[in-house]
Amino acid sequence: MKNYELVLHRVEADLAAGRLRIGGRLPGERTLAEQLGISRPSVREAVRVLEAMGVVRTATGSGPEAGAVIVAEPVSPLTAVLRLHLATNHLPMGDVVQTRLLLESWSAREAAARELGAGELKVAEELLDRMDDAGLSPEEFHLLDAEFHVALSGLAGNVLIAAVMTSLRSAIHGYVLAAVPNLPDWEATAVGLRSEHRAILAAVRGGEPEHAAELVTAHIRGFYQAAQLTPFGGTQRGAAEAEDDDRADDEVK
Repeated sequence: MKNYELVLHRVEADLAAGRLRIGGRLPGERTLAEQLGISRPSVREAVRVLEAMGVVRTATGSGPEAGAVIVAEPVSPLTAVLRLHLATNHLPMGDVVQTRLLLESWSAREAAARELGAGELKVAEELLDRMDDAGLSPEEFHLLDAEFHVALSGLAGNVLIAAVMTSLRSAIHGYVLAAVPNLPDWEATAVGLRSEHRAILAAVRGGEPEHAAELVTAHIRGFYQAAQLTPFGGTQRGAAEAEDDDRADDEVK
């Protein structure tokens, strides 16, 4: 085990045991180094890792605000990690789509089952109103589209699901925008997407869990079909050809 990992394990154990809480401060660099029998540079390395993970926030100096304070900010680190893995093709588009289907259908079902007030629906409604602007470019439209799906997932009331969806936002926007050139008629597609968004939100507002989940699933799948993409990353033509090949194999057998 590397020296800086000793600090990570110590912080994890202290958080689990309740010895450290959000807003609490890590022991000083010298104290941690002496307690764990490691060098101060190793402690500094660990604190940098914890900060990158969104577990602590640091401030330099010697005043009351100095040092490393425990925080809970998982969204930015998750977003950075997902973007890096997408850039290296470690997270295929098809996997992201399947994750969306799982998370968003569940979120829509849960949100519709809750008694949501008008204030809780306000953000999603405002995003849909902004998307009604016919002058929006595809990029502007899909930025708002991704924001809407994040807001919709947040209505389920699950903090972790909301954090994951927020982290996926850039990935969603990126591959959706990349699919736009495959659409035969962007204007017609935008009209359809607006209508589908309104229907999903209406089902959530109206307390229709299963209907809301079905609409979200159909909405996500429908876009990929229109863009000639399958949920698993290939083209619709390629999928059809594979199906024909399977039938031909069965006939031979």
